[in-house]
Parts: sequence; C-alpha cells; structure tokens
Amino acid sequence: MKLELEWNPGAAEGRTEKTEALLARAGDAAQRAEQISVPLCVHVVLTDDEEIHRLNLSQRGIDRATDVLSFPAVSYPAGVTAGRAPKLLKREYDPDEDACFLGDIVISLPHARAQAAEYGHSPERELAYLLVHGLFHLFGYDHMNEDEKRSMRTMEEKALDSAGMGRITDDELIGLAKEAMEHAYVPYSHFRVGAALLTREGKVYQGCNIENASYGATNCAERTALFKAVYEGERDFTKIAIAADKAMAWPCGICRQALFEFSPDMTVLVAYGDEKASAKLSDLLPHGFGPSTGTSEYLGKEE
Repeated sequence: MKLELEWNPGAAEGRTEKTEALLARAGDAAQRAEQISVPLCVHVVLTDDEEIHRLNLSQRGIDRATDVLSFPAVSYPAGVTAGRAPKLLKREYDPDEDACFLGDIVISLPHARAQAAEYGHSPERELAYLLVHGLFHLFGYDHMNEDEKRSMRTMEEKALDSAGMGRITDDELIGLAKEAMEHAYVPYSHFRVGAALLTREGKVYQGCNIENASYGATNCAERTALFKAVYEGERDFTKIAIAADKAMAWPCGICRQALFEFSPDMTVLVAYGDEKASAKLSDLLPHGFGPSTGTSEYLGKEE
C-alpha cells in the first residue's frame, strides 16, 4: 500500500523515519487482512486538534476535535467491503500513482498521544491503530451497531497482530502494575502494591493501595483501578496484573468479589520481582456471588 503522508505544521515535530516506517507496515498489514490484491493508494494527513476540529465542524457538524477522520473515495454496496469488490477498486485506478485511490485519512497527533497515555501504550502503537481504523472505514467497514463494531474490531486486531503491534502483552501489563506501585500510599504497612486492569477494548486503568489511619478505610490497588474504570463507564475486563514490592500479592477476598461483579472469567496476573503466576478469577473465587451467577434474578426485586 502506498501511503502519501502529509505532516501539517501542528504535527511536524512527530515526523520520524521510524514513525513513517511503522505506519507503512500497518497499512500493508491492513491490506493483507482485507485480502486486497490490487495496489492501493491513500492520502494520510497528520495534523493537530485545531485542524481536525475545523474539519469535524465543516464536514460533520461536530464542534470538537476527534482522533481520526476518514473520507472514502469508494462507495460499496450494503454488506460488501473492499476485499470483495475488486471491480469497484479498479475504477479508482490512478495512473500517476499506479494504484487505486481509496480516499483520505486525517489523524490528530495530539489526540493520539493523549490516548496512548490514557490507554497505557506507546504513541506509535496508537498512531498505527488510528491509521488501521481509518483504513477499514475506507474498506467499507463501520461501527454503527454492535455487529458492525465487532466485525470491524476483529479486522483491526488481525491487521495489528500481523504488523506486530497487537494488544498489550502480559509483561507490558505487569510493567504498568509495577509503575502504579510506585504511587502507593502505605505509611502503616510499608507494603506497596500496584494494579493494571485491562478492558476488552484494550484500555488500561492503573491503581495502587491507599492506606488510612483507621485501617478499615484502606483501599487495595485492585479496587482503586477497578473503581476508576467503572467511573469511566467500563464494565468488561479481560485481565488484571498485580505487582508488589515484598511478596506475591494475590487479591484479597473483597477485591476478588469486587472484580467478580463485572468479569468473573478475567485472568489474574501476579508478580514480585522476576516471579510471576496467573489464574482465572473464577478459580480464585469459586461459586462466586454476582450477576453472572443469577443474582439479578432476585436482588432488588420486590416480593
């Protein structure tokens, strides 16, 4: 895939050979995932929030900045994507480029950086994801309902995995838990614990243990991370990593119950130094009490 990269002044400081090579790799991976054999060309603009805000307002009537915009050159029949429409693609053949032009993608570099920090991965990985997301829009995918969202997300993950930029690894999640551990407030136990909770969409929430002079008001790292995530609207989690500075720290009973409320099948990773272990939450809390075990059938109901 040929990417025509344009770096606007507001994003020019982010331009490096490494970043451009990464974007090229992600573009090729997206084309492979969609199984498109004809040569493709896409115009990609890297810009700032002000420019993408202006485009949102003029093109979509949305008065705010967003992370990525796609402007397709190809209109596909309902239920058809680029991999199944070679004739449509060939109509967009540009002899000057010797490729089929799919359209334009605009990415806000400040938005990508902010989201990378929020999700707990590198700005380069976020840029690659936003490019892939934009490309699948140009391929005819959308996310207006749950089925479309699931299909598009599956293809995005396939492309990122192929490019070597898949979702966060266990070691990376443990690293984020160790990072969170450094913020622990433990004047009484002097036992620091950090947690990193991973959502199904790949977002990471960090937490640490926070002690209190009354002892009973102390909050564990796992629940700090969980409560942050739930406040942000998250309800579905796949993993939690827990790191401590003096011993392996498996979740206490209260934390197991709190986590079980939302995702009883999540994986629990525990680390201390170079030592690591893992288990399913449902194994740590057998016969757990929560929505997944039928409590919704009677809790909160009048007799």
